[in-house]
Amino acid sequence: MKIIIVGCGKVGVSLAERLSAEGHDLVMVDMNPQKVEHLSNQFDALGIVGNGASFNIQQEAGVESADLFIAVTGEDELNLLCCLMAKKTGHCDTIARVRNPLYNKEIRFIQEKLGLSMIINPELTAAREILKLLKFPSAIKIDTFAKGRVELLRFRLKPEIGFGGKTVMDIMRQLKCDVLICAVERGSEVVIPNGSFVLQDTDILSIVGSLENTAQFFEKIGLRSKSVKNSLIIGGGTIAHYLAQDLLKIGFRVRIIEQRKERCDYLSEVIPGADIINGDGSDRDLLLEEGLTYADSLVALTGLDEENIFLTLYGKLHSNAKLIAKVNKIAFDDVIDSFGIDSIIYPKYLTADYILQYVRARQNTIGCNVETLYKILDGRAEALEFSIKEESAVTNVPLMDLNLKDNLLICCINRNGQILTPRGQNMIMVGDTVILVTTNRGLGDIRDILKS
Repeated sequence: MKIIIVGCGKVGVSLAERLSAEGHDLVMVDMNPQKVEHLSNQFDALGIVGNGASFNIQQEAGVESADLFIAVTGEDELNLLCCLMAKKTGHCDTIARVRNPLYNKEIRFIQEKLGLSMIINPELTAAREILKLLKFPSAIKIDTFAKGRVELLRFRLKPEIGFGGKTVMDIMRQLKCDVLICAVERGSEVVIPNGSFVLQDTDILSIVGSLENTAQFFEKIGLRSKSVKNSLIIGGGTIAHYLAQDLLKIGFRVRIIEQRKERCDYLSEVIPGADIINGDGSDRDLLLEEGLTYADSLVALTGLDEENIFLTLYGKLHSNAKLIAKVNKIAFDDVIDSFGIDSIIYPKYLTADYILQYVRARQNTIGCNVETLYKILDGRAEALEFSIKEESAVTNVPLMDLNLKDNLLICCINRNGQILTPRGQNMIMVGDTVILVTTNRGLGDIRDILKS
């Protein structure tokens, strides 16, 4: 596909990285010539310096022959204008980044009236991700499928759980839980395990199953989540705004520490149920004074990655809180993981996943669609949900008889709302949605699960 990306900031770079890796023809547009030159060389893309809303710039970018136009500059109104111009000038699908909470209640109206294919909001997406983690604090990361009926949860093994030295098959027989262990991280290695795979106490596991079955699994291994009822949020930006609103709706006590006085005044006005504290979130005395030691959760959302990491590490020393840090730029994922912070949120990656899901779905045949897609395990694997709309080589055949690619596991079948944990005799049928995890890249059709 030919894809034009307007805006070479963090989200634009992340998108270019993902889409370039999948072989798409990219055009990068930005006002900053240094950024354009660097990214066009890095991703072998056509780079154009200029205003993406300009008719002439869009013509130069080839909007008339483009399949998809994505506007992710730092200004919502500019993104909407860019997409409107692209819609009028070319015949491509359009995606706009819109972040301002003022527009959030009108988002469907805006999308419909401007004819946009999708509106993305990285901050809202990040807030919803954090909300899931605060509801289930034992998990490092939670992804959902089948319209929320199925969860993929990532968590760290502890010696007291007693999984070390046991095979996956032994554990499933012992627990009698209808879930699948679909991935194991061991240092830099990622494994899609079979039944004979032996676990170690330092592994990070990913399991998949229905909401009821995953909850039962955690209860049986002794990781039943304690209830989180209050949250200390450091940094009062847009993510904090969205998150505080959602937390208050489910009965949380919310405190936000924000350094800018005018921002505190704004938050006090728009989120009257939250406690807004005007102060420096890196002030250790202030954190202790505001109840860090008895907080159920600490969420670091300042504009500095390093500060967010150090704040959560300080919280680890002085509390038993669920610790969540937002990271935008730092690329040393393996180093960050070694710190033992409960969860790291990368807003730009969450946004890229949604757009990649849309691109894959658009490329599919009429008989199959990518419903959901997540890059998981720090981008080293993918979890996908396919909607099966017509018969093919994978339908009406027992799973045990399918010649599946290596490092691929069919995790779940959603059949009219009934969640099936696949066994060898189960078959994929028209009307199902099928959830799978794999380290193979670029699956765009359910038939891609088969060896050629």
